[in-house]
Amino acid sequence: MMRDSAKQIEEASLNAWPALRRMVVDGWLVRFSEGYTRRANSVNPLYGGYIDVEEKIRFCEQLYVERKLPCVFKVTPFVQPNSLDTILDTLGYQPEAPTSVQILDLATYIPKMPASSLSHWPNPTDLWVETYARMNTVLTHNIGPLKAILDHIAPPACYAMLLDNGQPVACGLGVCEGDKVGLFDIVTEPSQRGKGLGQQLIAGILAWAVDNGAQTAYLQVMLNNEAALRLYEKLGFREIYQYWYRIKML
Repeated sequence: MMRDSAKQIEEASLNAWPALRRMVVDGWLVRFSEGYTRRANSVNPLYGGYIDVEEKIRFCEQLYVERKLPCVFKVTPFVQPNSLDTILDTLGYQPEAPTSVQILDLATYIPKMPASSLSHWPNPTDLWVETYARMNTVLTHNIGPLKAILDHIAPPACYAMLLDNGQPVACGLGVCEGDKVGLFDIVTEPSQRGKGLGQQLIAGILAWAVDNGAQTAYLQVMLNNEAALRLYEKLGFREIYQYWYRIKML
């Protein structure tokens, strides 16, 4: 995949997981969401600008200080300037959460259709949110920001859930923008892991996505999540770039 196409994946992922508040600071997208998830509470330096870089970093730091949040930068191959990671390192920013961004050509994908009952909704139902929060151990004070982020998703979305004997065993989110679908928050009930439920859930979401015109699926998986990496490799996903965060506690 060409660099420009990979950058389109990065932009689509920002739309798929929106921030509750955001600012554009001289080409950098600065996002705030009450501290819930790094994705929604970080600086995304995607575009160039005119202000001195260290001055711009200090300005961003102050924005997060005012909100009592750590200042976090998302470092992708597309950061502007391209020396930003080195600059942040010299300023004391520590690397965190190295992540692989992977894609799948849906024309080559052979789905394993769900053996369990699959339900999905276009909006985040209370059942889906409660199930996701429980399976992913979302802290109580983060449930409000989680709901608000989900409510702010603009592209078409698929809130999917697998049921076994009427009980939720896996859930996840697909967000479709143009010919791309992003997979987010794929999670299985801890006691039900190792049974292929994640693969079945993904099949259901991708079937929905194809019906909505998707040709490419993408996802983000942390490099320390060996089980997920094995699953996505088995499904045919391949890495197109990596990113990580730089964080400075202020």
